[in-house]
Amino acid sequence: MLNRLFVFVVCLFYSYAGYTQNPIIQTKYTADPAPLVYKDTVFLYTSHDEDNSPVGQGKFLMRDWLCYTSTDMVNWTDRGTVASLRNFEWADKAITGWGGFENGAWAPHTIERDGKFYMYCPVQGRGIGVLVADNPLGPFIDPLGKPLIGDKYDSIDPSVFIDDDGQAYLYWGNPNLWYAKLNKDMISLSGEIIKDASFAKVKDQPDPFHYQEGPWAYKRNGKYYMAYASTCCPEGIGYAMSDSPVGPWEYKGYIMPPNKKSTGNHPGIIDYKGKSYVFGFNFRLNFMITDKHHERRSVCVAELRYNPDGTIQELPWWTEEGLEETGSIDPYVVNQAETIAWASGLKTAQDSSAEGIYVTQINDGDYMKVRGVNFQRGSKAFYANVASLSGGSIEIRLDSLGGKLMGVCDVKTRGGLERWKTVTAKISKANGTHDVYFVFKGVKGADLFNFNWWRFS
Repeated sequence: MLNRLFVFVVCLFYSYAGYTQNPIIQTKYTADPAPLVYKDTVFLYTSHDEDNSPVGQGKFLMRDWLCYTSTDMVNWTDRGTVASLRNFEWADKAITGWGGFENGAWAPHTIERDGKFYMYCPVQGRGIGVLVADNPLGPFIDPLGKPLIGDKYDSIDPSVFIDDDGQAYLYWGNPNLWYAKLNKDMISLSGEIIKDASFAKVKDQPDPFHYQEGPWAYKRNGKYYMAYASTCCPEGIGYAMSDSPVGPWEYKGYIMPPNKKSTGNHPGIIDYKGKSYVFGFNFRLNFMITDKHHERRSVCVAELRYNPDGTIQELPWWTEEGLEETGSIDPYVVNQAETIAWASGLKTAQDSSAEGIYVTQINDGDYMKVRGVNFQRGSKAFYANVASLSGGSIEIRLDSLGGKLMGVCDVKTRGGLERWKTVTAKISKANGTHDVYFVFKGVKGADLFNFNWWRFS
């Protein structure tokens, strides 16, 4: 209870101060971001640190891979678990030190080619597997039934890049950078596995690249970039440039220097709607509830800017302000409650029913914010799809926790957290674009209700 109270007080301060965007996911611990732009949407694949990961650096507890989507870079929709260790039958069920299916789902990378989606997953230190789907959200299957890359090649942190000529490259590794060409089927290798000479560690020799892990390869204006977790520990994000996807590489410096607030980092870089973005992670949510280090990481994002010569402007450590939105939310259609810019005290859950993902563990004083809601046609009523146990209410406020109160939607007891009903409330008029806060009220210490979707009229 004290932990929940502390999180609420800290989040309350940041909300009033305007610092409510990084990390971008607050309902789960996420790490190792791998963003993919497909059509008009960003699909953000992440690894998942469990809430009960033990105390200590390197004490990872990771079972599955998650996905979030956004069309405005500030509101992120939880799409749930898209794959797990159980997708790989060759994964050890009881490997010493990792717990089999219970641990070892490390940093993934997903890429699209010819309408199929290929998800490269490091599994328990046993190798890198690949999953394939016809949809970016799955279902994913293992077409090989074995690792694509074996366990003797520093086989973690895969990253895939497809060049303009159609040739695909797979990069990975810690402490060395390895690469191999992929055939067009994206599930078999073309040629040998190569240790990159530029990044190779040489005993008793300086390491000018400070390469650690987490490579991310891409191309921009004819130049090839290799970003990676740099310097340990803590880790920042470094980068190198080349005229070829296989080097030789020239070290260019930091995208983001290391910071003692975080032992690790993991870059993911995209261009979207005319801007460039770099993703990584920090430990802010963990340290908001404890001063002890748990491997409970949280994905962050910042805008990336380039100099005229193609080099990257160095960024400060992850700022809490986050980004400006690149779009707006239409309030007159059904919006999933798990589309969130900032949440305090809340979790999301997933079930096999038609309801899918929803917001849960709602207690008195918890809240969520949705940014950039465009009330172009005004507002008269609010609708919410909920499942209630003890009941409560939803305050609808504009622009801040203490902002204009549009109305209060009562959620009466419905007899269970799986009996979904739509409730409604009359509200005051709103025009223009606003941030909308849903503030939850009810019996203190009780789980009030689950929240599935909302809309205005």
